[in-house]
Amino acid sequence: MGSGCAFFDFDGDGWADILLLNSKDWAPRGRKSLPALYRNLGNGKFQNVTVGSGLDLEMYAIGVAVADYDNDGREDLYITALEGDRLFRNLGAGKFSDVTKAAGIANAAFGTSAAWLDYDRDGKADLFVANYVNWQSKNDLWCSMDGQTKSYCTPESYKGLPAKLYRNLGDGRFADVTAKAKVGDLNSKALGIAVMDYNGDGWPDLFVANDTQPNKLYRNNKDGTFTEEGVAAGVAFGEDGVARGAMGVDAADYDRSGRPHLIVGNFTNQMLSLYHNEGKGLFVDEAPRSSLGRSSLLSLTFGAFFFDYDLDGWPDIFCANGHIDEEIGRVQPKIQYKQPPLLFHNAGASAKNGARFDNATASQPEAFRRAIVARGAAYADFDHDGDLDMLISTNHGPAYLYRNEGGNRNNWISLRLRGGASNKSALGAVVRLESASGKQWQMVKSGSSYASQSDLALTFGLGQDKAATIIDIEWPSGKKQRLTGMALNKQHQIDEPK
Repeated sequence: MGSGCAFFDFDGDGWADILLLNSKDWAPRGRKSLPALYRNLGNGKFQNVTVGSGLDLEMYAIGVAVADYDNDGREDLYITALEGDRLFRNLGAGKFSDVTKAAGIANAAFGTSAAWLDYDRDGKADLFVANYVNWQSKNDLWCSMDGQTKSYCTPESYKGLPAKLYRNLGDGRFADVTAKAKVGDLNSKALGIAVMDYNGDGWPDLFVANDTQPNKLYRNNKDGTFTEEGVAAGVAFGEDGVARGAMGVDAADYDRSGRPHLIVGNFTNQMLSLYHNEGKGLFVDEAPRSSLGRSSLLSLTFGAFFFDYDLDGWPDIFCANGHIDEEIGRVQPKIQYKQPPLLFHNAGASAKNGARFDNATASQPEAFRRAIVARGAAYADFDHDGDLDMLISTNHGPAYLYRNEGGNRNNWISLRLRGGASNKSALGAVVRLESASGKQWQMVKSGSSYASQSDLALTFGLGQDKAATIIDIEWPSGKKQRLTGMALNKQHQIDEPK
């Protein structure tokens, strides 16, 4: 499967730090393998500060999600792990404490991606965890592509596991409200989570990407429960009516229609899914009739997200690719184990004319285009130059940190929101921006991609616009705030009005 990665500011100095997750050796006395915590020194360099951080624990780690769950001003970590997930409270001074047991969290169910969200809008960050299949080393099945060499079995060979929803009680403890909230589908085999308000009612909904099972779209009923509407909304299956091998996922308004749309990474020979939100609860997959679909047909996409890499005001798409089987090339010659990433430039997609994403991978340096076995992917402006940089994790290989060169030729503004009455991480807050070239909006959200966490700051590209004439913020608490005269090409911290 492979592990994810994260950008987050663990020491509160304003610079995006890095967390890399690792698995561990199956043998009891095998090679020791730990997560890796890197502090951003602010000069383009990072320092490994894992030892003594409290994160220096062996675990078969897979996914990570970041939020300030206790509203103390420090970003905390939730790490999914095969033998049991862990909640780490940020104590400050580079120290973390494993508070999993005291918090009442117990999820040893092949957790993959996770996401924080304030689903009940009570000012505290709750937690949604995707679980995969009921697999253990003792019940591993023998499968083969050629009848001789052991290979990985399809997830259809194993029973699925329900996701978990934990409600934050506010005293350091969480309650498992999965059954009450109606999000515990027993047939799910989930790998990706996107938090979005797809119907625009101000309450966060959930999209869950499932591997060989129908995807789920959970509509927030505003009373602590959700209603599953994946089939009715058109996001459960591919256009052929078959459940795909879905993995990484993200949501954004790529055509300025005012509604969030979905990108979903799928297995080889299935192409990406680009679900356009038509409004009134219906989505249509635009990938099959676009170059994005044709370009991604032979790729196996794990990490996937929207981000505006050239800061022109239109969200672009990045896909981290890599197959699961080292011998796939012998059986399917057109498909390789190591695969190059895909970068799609948004050529100004409109609600009227549909999606137009051009494959811009070839325009990138050779080091970016190399074939790797990519899994997790995240973004942040780690060097404070305005444009968004990228972090990629790989299977049985190194991590890659790519610095964006030239995206800041266009104007931009970055906003980091801090809640007061709302949750401290401002999860669910919506920022609407107007400039000479039009209107944009983004929502602060955890989750997305595959098993990874991007920076929670919102970066708006403005192209050659000289000003952001209006910035409106809708806080989860219901408060509304208008900002004018904000300086461009600068990072701003915005506190919720008291």
